[in-house]
Amino acid sequence: MSNDAVDTGRRRFLTAATGVVGAIGGAFVAYPFLASWKPSAKAQAAGAPVQADISKLQVGERLVVEWRGQPIWIVRRPDNVLKNLDGIGDKLKDPESAEEEQQPAYAKNAYRSIKPEYAILIGICTHLGCSPLYQKELNAVVEGVEGGFFCPCHGSRFDLAGRVFSGVPAQQNLRVPPHKFLSDTQLMIGVDQEAA
Repeated sequence: MSNDAVDTGRRRFLTAATGVVGAIGGAFVAYPFLASWKPSAKAQAAGAPVQADISKLQVGERLVVEWRGQPIWIVRRPDNVLKNLDGIGDKLKDPESAEEEQQPAYAKNAYRSIKPEYAILIGICTHLGCSPLYQKELNAVVEGVEGGFFCPCHGSRFDLAGRVFSGVPAQQNLRVPPHKFLSDTQLMIGVDQEAA
């Protein structure tokens, strides 16, 4: 047996290389396991807030965005509509929006919004889940009322604050989603104003 000198440099290199290869292998094995804990892209998108740019929304127009698989309507209401919202209470089932879960506390007012100029509503009829049509014209939804939403499936009618008219199948007002204004031109749906 010969007593050759031990090459410590080579030994350190081999030890370090083995450690690095082992760490990389461990990471490749652990990644799928750790990735399985993360919510799917579908689950993330389902609850994620969405932003809407309302800078180009003209008076009388409606913008539709999607949040949690639901259409969200953003309508820029004309001044004459805002003035008349208070005067049609006798034609509505729930003019005061008494049901708490229909809108956040900051939207419990005659306009059902943070800024009176903008209606922000979930565009699903509260009768059977159809999507009503947006009508701008005077008398298009109810005689003497300018604008609103009409559900052609079963005849439910809503004003431009999303309040349901009397004598139609829907029993509740359209829902107002949680939202906040990030600026005069940016709106975030899915986050409450107070949570800012």
